[in-house]
Amino acid sequence: MERLHRAIAAFAAEQGIETPVVEVELMDSARFVLSRIDPEPGYGLVTIRVVDDDDDTPDALIIPVGTIKRIELRKAPEERLAHVGFSIPSP
Repeated sequence: MERLHRAIAAFAAEQGIETPVVEVELMDSARFVLSRIDPEPGYGLVTIRVVDDDDDTPDALIIPVGTIKRIELRKAPEERLAHVGFSIPSP
């Protein structure tokens, strides 16, 4: 998880931004914009904190790492996500 956070921080630094937009796509094609990702609870599971104004979308999901298909990084949010940014943990 630390390597993922370093990669996101490096992307932000390269782009000259403080909070990149991080979106995860799962194997079932579900997509979520994240405010953060935590290594807990472990045992092959991570917690993703979701940013979404939709009441039907959960605030957080605990998922198996193997269900992550890809992670996208963007420097500028789309209009619908203007308030979004990923919290990069301090080292």
